[in-house]
Amino acid sequence: MSQERSSLPRPRGRPPSAVAREKALQAARDILLSEGFGRLSIEAVVAKSGISKPTIYRNWANAGELAMAALMADPDFQADKAKDGLAGSLRAQMHALVTAFATTRGRQIALALAASDPESEMTKAFRNRIILSSREAGRRLIGEAVARGEISAPAELETVLDMIYAPIFYRLLVGHLPLDRQFADSLVTRALALLAL
Repeated sequence: MSQERSSLPRPRGRPPSAVAREKALQAARDILLSEGFGRLSIEAVVAKSGISKPTIYRNWANAGELAMAALMADPDFQADKAKDGLAGSLRAQMHALVTAFATTRGRQIALALAASDPESEMTKAFRNRIILSSREAGRRLIGEAVARGEISAPAELETVLDMIYAPIFYRLLVGHLPLDRQFADSLVTRALALLAL
């Protein structure tokens, strides 16, 4: 009987490296949200997570990259489902973005970006996972509205997308005015006027 059991395939699951990665991300996120960006270090994550330094360095080059990965893990920055046509869909997406960035996590992202090199992996990750993915969601929403006959195809779609999404990231990084639902609604109103809806 024991021989039969030993011949059975091992149950599937995440490999140990994936489990260790999640533990390190959770520890980094806890440190960032409770103590701030200045307190995050590889040593602090090692102490909190029990994950070894070599394992952490196999995944991230430095504390900055680890910080951004922790802050952006499973982000809820987009609304994927269409609601009440283009206007409702854009409004839902904008509300999700400003709500996410108005949190402690959003403010920590801004601090992490301010302290990072523009060509760092952390900055590239933010650009790809947040800025460009939000922009692509907007492209899809506009494309679906065109297909429904709700609007005409914009003549310069890339410029339109920049004008819709750039103000959110500008306010996040400059911090001169608040990111709130009123701002999100204003952006949607201007975007719809730009699309002549």
